[in-house]
Amino acid sequence: MQPDRRGFLKTAGTTVLVGSRARGANDRIRIGGIGTGGRCSYLLGLAAQAPGTEIVAVCDVYEPRRLAAKEKLAPAARDYADYRQLLERRDIDAVIIGSPDHWHVPMSIDAIEAGKDVYVEKPVSHSIEEGERLEEAVTGSRQILQAGYQQRSWEHFQAAREIVVSGKLGQITLILASWYQNYVKNMASRPQVAATRLDWKGFLGSAPDQPFDALRFARWRWFWDFGGGHLTDLYSHYGDVIQWYMGETAPRSAQAMGASHAIPQFECPDTLNACYEYPGNYTVVYNGTLAGSLDGGNILFRGTQAMLKINRDGFAVYPEGVVPGEKTYYPEPETAMRSAADGTIAHMANFLACVRSRQTPNAAVKGAVAAARTAHLGNLAYRRGTRVTAA
Repeated sequence: MQPDRRGFLKTAGTTVLVGSRARGANDRIRIGGIGTGGRCSYLLGLAAQAPGTEIVAVCDVYEPRRLAAKEKLAPAARDYADYRQLLERRDIDAVIIGSPDHWHVPMSIDAIEAGKDVYVEKPVSHSIEEGERLEEAVTGSRQILQAGYQQRSWEHFQAAREIVVSGKLGQITLILASWYQNYVKNMASRPQVAATRLDWKGFLGSAPDQPFDALRFARWRWFWDFGGGHLTDLYSHYGDVIQWYMGETAPRSAQAMGASHAIPQFECPDTLNACYEYPGNYTVVYNGTLAGSLDGGNILFRGTQAMLKINRDGFAVYPEGVVPGEKTYYPEPETAMRSAADGTIAHMANFLACVRSRQTPNAAVKGAVAAARTAHLGNLAYRRGTRVTAA
């Protein structure tokens, strides 16, 4: 879905205008895209429709992908196979990074050192140690880094946080997160990749050397060398929301179990259950599967006074003590808010406003690194087959 320019301007609103005054009303933000797959191309499209921006370069190790992005988004832009050449350009102010996870930190740090502001997709790191390096690099620089946790800029997620912080739910002891997608339907045929037009070594980067594999290239999120499966790709979004709402940046411990029941071709489990214990005396449980998508992704904050259910369609607060005990239907919500918006639009507007104003973006590096760390702890627990305690 590509929103029209008027829609973007309405969403961006005053924030962009205030930022532009700080930077200079006629200044243009010149942007380069790195890793121009579907998500990055969408982000670049949003940026291109914002006022005072220009896409001047695109980069991808897969030639068909970068040429498609150039043709669709910025025919006059330069295209590169090596992102380092893009970063050498002094006329680029910011980059949007949509590469596989194992490239996020190297590319982000290189961009920061080159004096570029960064919008990088989640998770910001591929390991706990990488996250620490990234946080140090950003905090020691003058650059802006926005992570792709768009819930932080989504109006109804912001409103729901105020409810949680107010104490309206009472004592929260259990938070249930879930995300269900249907990958099985897409596994009938093998991905079609023109290997001769792909820089496979460039794709691998720091990953162990291995023969070209079209499935690993197309579905990299589900192979440990490049991604981290459920917890980094899906739960990471809601893990960030939970830590943002609850005001804690790290669980005390993590446990996880799972298996590849439906898609044995993947290294990461297609079905996963993870459990986190937090110092604030509450437990977070995540359930996910790739075998069916009904119910999508949700978070339930269960408190002594009320329960909050939130997802990307909106939220509702259901009071305790109205429905007789152990009945399975919900009472009428005390408070509810629906949303038909895409929070990514507001999130990109926030990033561009901060590029101009030099203010801290909504999904800044510290919280983003913390969310990624929590996901990595869960994966460590799964892969080790034991409870993992946070350092």
